[in-house]
Amino acid sequence: MIVVKVGGSEGIDYDAFCADIAQLVKAGKQLIVVHGGSSQTNAVAEALGHPPQFVTSPSGYTSRLTDRKTLEIFEMVYCGKMNKMIVEKLQALGVNAVGLSGIDGGLWRGKRKSAIRVVENGRKRIIRNNFTGKVEAVNTDLLTMLLEGGYVPVLTPPAISYENEAINVDGDRAAGATAIALKANTLVILSNVPGVLKNFPDEESLITDVPSSQIDHVSEHYAEGRMRIKLLGSKEAIEGGVGRVILGDARQADCVSTALAGKGTTIS
Repeated sequence: MIVVKVGGSEGIDYDAFCADIAQLVKAGKQLIVVHGGSSQTNAVAEALGHPPQFVTSPSGYTSRLTDRKTLEIFEMVYCGKMNKMIVEKLQALGVNAVGLSGIDGGLWRGKRKSAIRVVENGRKRIIRNNFTGKVEAVNTDLLTMLLEGGYVPVLTPPAISYENEAINVDGDRAAGATAIALKANTLVILSNVPGVLKNFPDEESLITDVPSSQIDHVSEHYAEGRMRIKLLGSKEAIEGGVGRVILGDARQADCVSTALAGKGTTIS
């Protein structure tokens, strides 16, 4: 079992990504796809007059500030445009893909945070009325039923809270939770960089191997921007029993196969 997460940043080649997924499925690989949609969400939010806002936690992680209107825009793009685009491309390649959000069938459940702590201009403050959380439970029965039926699940945030409210969750960590729940041996996380870079943005400075014991050190000293949350998701996956996590590049042909062959940053 392989869980593949593809990001939503600019520069990602979704045609190449879907073509590679199709080849792997035809070769007999059992896959689950998780995707993002951040850049498209930002564009739509701007067009709708509700520009995106991002906040940074005291521990240094950046996330989208999600009020109710932002959540609705998020659902429009992630569950609508991005999810159905990927499903359509896979169907055209002969893959019987099924697109689901974490809300559908209670696929991803978690607690909605009552408040979040953020740092602004060096000062800590608390923000309430924020629709965010973390995946704590995965409906493995639903995913197993789809996989046994020959379908390829294509999953996307948001998740659903225990009070049945949609909540924005990080896609990398959701993919990790899914890999743990299904006892996957490999989690692949693809974005618009080749992996963790020692001297960002110099792509020649790729760190190819990270022992799990060194994840925190690498995150603190080398990871920039969203790579920190990817490393956190990787750490959670490894600690949850996933054999290896590969951080790879989604801008190239055969991006999944290339990552599985070891090109990128491998964490084990």
